[in-house]
Amino acid sequence: MIKAISLLIAISFIFCACSNHSIQQEPVSSPLTGTWKLISATTIQGKDTIVTDYTHGQEMIKIITPTHFSFLRHDLNQGRDSSAVFVAGGGRVLLGEGKYTELLDYCNYREWEGGTFELNYKISNDTLVTTAIEKVEKLGVDQLNIETLVRIK
Repeated sequence: MIKAISLLIAISFIFCACSNHSIQQEPVSSPLTGTWKLISATTIQGKDTIVTDYTHGQEMIKIITPTHFSFLRHDLNQGRDSSAVFVAGGGRVLLGEGKYTELLDYCNYREWEGGTFELNYKISNDTLVTTAIEKVEKLGVDQLNIETLVRIK
């Protein structure tokens, strides 16, 4: 009887050791995933408010997958005049309902790298509105950022 119990325990250990404990779940689908075009942004820092229209002279898109995000912005004059601009960045993303987190791993403004930004969002039809407090202590940045984006089909 003791041999039978010992054998049963040994077999149980073998099955446990052979099972795959590192099964990774597929990321959950989110209405945020896709490509979005930035239409406008409002930045509020202290008593100063800046509203930027991204539909004239420049373009910016944000791409969100279940695991990562990226953004690309450039002027529409191909860098040939004083409006020349190029901004790019991206990293990991944690998606939730009504809220998501961007972990900025890469950015051509290197001082922003390593930042963690929590965004609240609302989606209505093809429009995404995000609201976030952006804090980058080493740059003295502490501002509210509100962005309006539309889904690119």
